[in-house]
Amino acid sequence: MNHEFIDLQPVAHVQGAVRLPGSKSISNRILLLSALSQGDVAIVDLLASDDTAVMLAALRSLGVQWTEEKTATGTIHHVKGVAGVLPNKSADLFMGNAGTAIRPLTAALAVIGGDYTLHGVPRMHERPIGDLVDALNAAGTNVEYTGNPGFPPLHIKQGKIHAQRLSVRGDVSSQFLTALLMVAPLMAREHAISIDVVGELISKPYIEITLNLIRRFGVTVEQNGWESFTIQPGQVYQSPGTIHVEGDASSASYFLAAGAIAGGPVRVEGVGKDSIQGDVRFAAALEQMGVQITMGDNWIEAKSNGVLKAIDADFNHIPDAAMTIAIAALYADGTSTLRNIASWRVKETDRIAAMAIELRKVGAIVEEGADYIKVTPPAVITPATIDTYDDHRMAMCFSLVSLDGAARKGNVMRINDPKCVGKTFPEYFAAFAAIAK
Repeated sequence: MNHEFIDLQPVAHVQGAVRLPGSKSISNRILLLSALSQGDVAIVDLLASDDTAVMLAALRSLGVQWTEEKTATGTIHHVKGVAGVLPNKSADLFMGNAGTAIRPLTAALAVIGGDYTLHGVPRMHERPIGDLVDALNAAGTNVEYTGNPGFPPLHIKQGKIHAQRLSVRGDVSSQFLTALLMVAPLMAREHAISIDVVGELISKPYIEITLNLIRRFGVTVEQNGWESFTIQPGQVYQSPGTIHVEGDASSASYFLAAGAIAGGPVRVEGVGKDSIQGDVRFAAALEQMGVQITMGDNWIEAKSNGVLKAIDADFNHIPDAAMTIAIAALYADGTSTLRNIASWRVKETDRIAAMAIELRKVGAIVEEGADYIKVTPPAVITPATIDTYDDHRMAMCFSLVSLDGAARKGNVMRINDPKCVGKTFPEYFAAFAAIAK
C-alpha cells in the first residue's frame, strides 16, 4: 500500500467473513483498570493499534509492568496491577490523538498525584478536556494547562481530594464521565463519592461499557438514572484473572454496510447480540434502511435486499458508527438525515465538515448543520480523490464508495493517507479487499 494513497477498483459484489480487531474503547479501559487493580490480569485479544500502543507506552513510563504473549489464536497481555499506587511519580507522556487514553489517564494521574506532563499530536491539542479538568480541580486535584486553557497539553501536580460530590458536563464528550467513573474508587477512600451529570449525557452506550468493565473489576457503582452515580468508600479494583476484549463494533460497521450496499452476505465475527458495545445498534439502523440482518452470540451478518431506504434518525447513541450511515445514504432512495451528532465536531477531525466536503466530491447534495447532516444521493457516484483528515473513520467510511461497481466500471476511488487507519484497524484495507469479489 502506498503511504500517500490507495486506489480502490470498483466492486460489484461483496461476500465473506471478517474477524474483527479488538474494541478500542474496551481495550484502553481494560488496560487502565488492569494497571490500577490488585493482582495480575491476563487480557486476551487486546487491540493492536496506534491508540492502544499509546496507552501501553504510557503505562510503562509510569512503572506499570506488562508483557505480551503470542499464542496460536491471538495475543495475551499480562499486566501487573499496582493497586492504585504508581511506581513512577513523574513522567512525560505522549498521548498521540487517543481520546480513550488521555482522558481516563488524566483523571487517574490527577487523583493519584505526582509530576506528570501529557501532550499529543496538534489535533489532540484542539480536542476539549476542560470540563474534565474543571471537575477534577474543583474536587482538589492540581491540573494546569501549559497551552490553551481547556485543552492539552497538561501538567499534573500533587493535589488533595476534599470533595464528596463532583459535577461534570455530559454534552461534549462521554469520555469525561467515563474518566471520572474509572477513578472514583481511588477518590472514595473514606467517603462515598457522587458524580452529577450537568446537562444531557451524550453517547450513553459508551458509559454502559465503562460501568460494565468497572463491575468486572469488582467495584459497584450506584446509578440514579443518567443524572448521578455514586461509589461507596473502601472499594478497590481487583483483577478478574483473565478478561477477553470483544471485537470492535465500530469497525464492524464498514463490513456490515458493505453487505448492505453490495449484496453480501457479509459476516463479522467478534461481536454479536450479547455485546456490551452500543455500536452493535448500528445493525438496527441498517435494518431501518431495509437490510437483512441476522445475529448470533458472537457474530452479525448483513445481506442486501435491493436499494436502501433513506433514513431520518437520531444517532446520538452511536456517533462513530453513524458516519458509516452517512456513506450508506449514497445508495439510498432519497434524502437521509442524521440528527443529534454535534459530538462529530470534536472528534479526530470536525467530522460533520469533513464528511460534507468529501460526500460532495462524489456527487452528493449535502446540507450540514451544527448537529446534523442531510445527504441526498447522486444519480451516479463520481470517482474522486478523498481526503481523510488524519481520521481513521474517514478512510474506512469512504472505502465503501468503491462498491456497486457494475454501474461505473473503471472508475477508481482514491483514498489519501490510508495509513491513518492504524489508529484502530491497521489491517483494514486487506480485510476489505478480502470480501470484495
